[in-house]
Amino acid sequence: MLIAAIGYALPVQHVAFRSAGFGQPADDIFAVLTDPAHFADWRSDVTSVEVLGAAPLRWREHGRSGAITFIVDESAPPRRLVTRIDDRSLPFGGTWTYDLAPDGAGTTVTITEHGEVYNPLFRFMSRFVFGQTATMDAYLASLKKRLR
Repeated sequence: MLIAAIGYALPVQHVAFRSAGFGQPADDIFAVLTDPAHFADWRSDVTSVEVLGAAPLRWREHGRSGAITFIVDESAPPRRLVTRIDDRSLPFGGTWTYDLAPDGAGTTVTITEHGEVYNPLFRFMSRFVFGQTATMDAYLASLKKRLR
C-alpha cells in the first residue's frame, strides 16, 4: 500500500541522462546507432529485431522486456538522433536523444531520456529499485564493447 501511494505521488514524466566517451569518430558511432538489424549482435538485452520501415526508420526489439517498437523522430547525422517508443500499450514510453560531440580524436555520446512511466508501481520501481539511468548505463556499456 505504501509503495503504491509513493508511486502515485511521483510524476509520470522524468528526465535523465548519461554520457560516455568513445575513441571513434561520430560517423562510425552514428552508423551503429542507426542499424537496428544488428542490435541483437551487440546488445545483451535484445534477442532479435524486426525492421518495420526505413523512412522513417522503425523497428521492433524483442528481449527481456518483451517486444518494444521504436521509431526515429529526428536524425541529423552524425550529431543527433531522437528515437521514441512507438507503442502506447506499454506501461512506459518516451524518447531517447543521442547527442554525439567531437572530443579530441573521439566522440562523447550523451543519451537524454524523456521518459514516462504510467503505472504507479513501475514508477516506484524505476525510481527507487532499478534507477532511471540503468537502461542507459547498460546501453552505453554494450556500445563500448561493440566499438572496441
